[in-house]
Amino acid sequence: MTVPSGVTATVDGQHVKVKGGKGELSFTVPQDVDVALNDGAISVTPRDESKRARAMWGMSRSRVANLVEGVTKGFEKKLEINGVGYKAAMAGKSLKLSLGYSHDIDFAIPAGISITTPKPTEVIIAGIDKQQVGQVAAEIREFRGPEPYKGKGVKYAGEFIFRKEGKKK
Repeated sequence: MTVPSGVTATVDGQHVKVKGGKGELSFTVPQDVDVALNDGAISVTPRDESKRARAMWGMSRSRVANLVEGVTKGFEKKLEINGVGYKAAMAGKSLKLSLGYSHDIDFAIPAGISITTPKPTEVIIAGIDKQQVGQVAAEIREFRGPEPYKGKGVKYAGEFIFRKEGKKK
């Protein structure tokens, strides 16, 4: 994988560190895989042909690619909130969610993540670490996941919710 201009990558043994305009990320590659920096490109190769080495090879290549993309462009996930009275709003350093419970949910925003609410029914999670962005989105979605009968709840933008028919007489 080639390293774009404006990004500096260093490989120290099994440790890969990438620094770019949006920040700095690092990843320790498993022992089953060799990693090297040659002519402005990071190469990842398996040490042998075992099943584990091949699996770690693909995973390590993806993780290194996500480091480079994270420090150049960043990642974002969009969540949609459906339901009468369901809404989200920023309250200082936390996200305040009204999801039909007897209380509002205050979600503390972790470091390295930025959350915006352009509309009360839309939440955008952004950051440079793909895993962390996805984890925060999953945690928010978990407060009230979409249900199959009316489609109420928190879902990813573009997610298809399999709808069920209600009871019949």
